[in-house]
Amino acid sequence: MSHPSPLSPAELRLIDAVRDRRVNVVHLTHNDLDAVGADAVHRRRFDGVFTLFSSVGKFPAFLERIAALPGKGDLLSITDLGYQDGVVPALEAARANNWRVEWRDHHRWKDDEVETVRALVALLRVDTSRCGCGIAAIDLLPDDPVAREIAKVVCDYDLWLHQDPRSAVLGQVLQRHRNRNHVRDLLVRGRFTDGLVESEYAEIRQEMAGMIDRSIAHIHIVGDNPRIAFAPLYGYPSETAAAIRERLGTQVEVIVSKGGRFSIRSVAPISHLVARRFGGGGHPNAAGGDFEFSLLDRLGFSLLKRSRRYRDLVAVVEEL
Repeated sequence: MSHPSPLSPAELRLIDAVRDRRVNVVHLTHNDLDAVGADAVHRRRFDGVFTLFSSVGKFPAFLERIAALPGKGDLLSITDLGYQDGVVPALEAARANNWRVEWRDHHRWKDDEVETVRALVALLRVDTSRCGCGIAAIDLLPDDPVAREIAKVVCDYDLWLHQDPRSAVLGQVLQRHRNRNHVRDLLVRGRFTDGLVESEYAEIRQEMAGMIDRSIAHIHIVGDNPRIAFAPLYGYPSETAAAIRERLGTQVEVIVSKGGRFSIRSVAPISHLVARRFGGGGHPNAAGGDFEFSLLDRLGFSLLKRSRRYRDLVAVVEEL
């Protein structure tokens, strides 16, 4: 089982800022386009929002720290982050400290997880047919055409529909986290591009092609049915996985960072099940987990661009 990632000094300063907040809504969300869209919807709905963008791994630590602060009856809104071990004590603390918690998510939950969390929060909405932003838009601003348009564009990217060209641009621009607040503020105003977005996208497209080629140069393929590809991450995991599938006809793509975190994509709806075995989660066709590399694993991966942990994941895929 994966252990929660500790918060950095900068992230701990964010917790201090939550304690000293002057607004009545704290939004704890993921760090991708879906999260940015959900935050834009929150900011169209509420006058003041304090936002914390979190990785999946750091979500339990963020939740635990926020829950321990005085809630004062304020709203703690969680979006686009799925259930993880350890959240129940934090939710109990949040209720005891007078937070009003609303949780909207589109990842896969087990029935007992839904039942347990629903008893501890003011609202729990789990809807796998929409993206997190889509759930927020329907719940918070059902009559707002701008919120509906934001959700349309965001869900197109997050659910891998690829029917709206605006979504690919924004999704790739947000691979650079420095663009997060800028894109969010554009969406709040009902805009989907500007000069900065176009400039960043042009740079990223050029950079991305080189990173994908570099990953594929070190690819390791296992099996025939399914055909599983492992490749080191140099950037843009979703686009790298898509390129591998298109070029090599794979059914499962695992893109691995130097620290052991991985993104998995699969034709069969098993990505979330595989990721859960490695302390992660996600969607049936796209998810993420952690191999929890030891120092030896890190050294081996750095030198060989592959890991002995690959066979553990292959065994899970074959079992499923």
